[in-house]
Formats: sequence, structure tokens, C-alpha cells
Amino acid sequence: MKNSTKFLTLIAVTLLLVSSISSCNKKAEETKDAVTEPTFNLATAKAEIEAANGEFKVFFAAADSIGIANLYTRDAKFMNNGAPAVIGRKNIQSALSGIIKSGITSVNLITIDVWGTENLITEEGELSLFVDETVVYQGKYIVLWKKVDGNWRLFRDIFNSNLPAE
Repeated sequence: MKNSTKFLTLIAVTLLLVSSISSCNKKAEETKDAVTEPTFNLATAKAEIEAANGEFKVFFAAADSIGIANLYTRDAKFMNNGAPAVIGRKNIQSALSGIIKSGITSVNLITIDVWGTENLITEEGELSLFVDETVVYQGKYIVLWKKVDGNWRLFRDIFNSNLPAE
């Protein structure tokens, strides 16, 4: 009789353990389902890129080449047509300062399309440069944006004119 009681107790304990483990696994699966990873949303990224372009335009209109340069990554490249690539934020700031000092008073940037991943976005766009209210340059650009510390920064910036070469 003692052995059968021990056996029944052992079976009952085993069933309780199996039930507890099964319940824990089910709760872990429910928790896993409830805590889903945020998914990358390209439309949100596009809106963030357009907002950064808005900052670019404001800094440009204020003739703030330092503010504009801070929108670039530290290792960025600025590639204007007819000139060698400018590398690094400090050199980009100097190049932008030269553009501003040439008399350009504002820039308009229009995003055509974006594509990419949560860490690197490619933007295709059109740009116009102004002296006061007069358009003096129209072109197109491709910018590779890189996510740095939660913010989109210009990583590679290349643009060229829509006008034929003279």
C-alpha cells in the first residue's frame, strides 16, 4: 500500500510539473506575441527626411552653414557637379559657406521618392537655388541618409544641374 501511495503521489507531482511547464510556455508565447518588434515604416521615414529637408532650407535661408553642416554625418560626402567631392562635416560647412557667400539666398528641395531600410534611405529629389526671388539653378539630387543616434543625417549628397553643359 505504501508503494502504491508513493507511486500515485509521484504521478500527481509529475502531472503538476508538466501542467506548470505547459502553462509557462503558453504565457511566454502570449508575452512574445504581445511585445512585437516595431516595424520599419517607409512613409514615416519619408516624412522624417522631408522634415530634415525643411531644417536644411531654414538654415540656408538664415545663411547658417554650420547648422546645415550639422545635418550631415561626420564622414559625409558632398558631391557638387564640376567639383571634387568634399569629405567631412567641417569641409562641407566650408563649401556651403562658399555657396551662401556667392549670393544664393535660399534653396527649395522637393522629395520625389525614397526607398531603403531602417538605417539607410535613398532620396531622389529636385532642387532650385535662388538669389532673392529669382531661380538661378535647377537640378536633381540623390541623397543617402543614414540613421545616427535616432536622427536621419545626410551621408552622401550628390546633385547636378538640369541645364546643358556650356
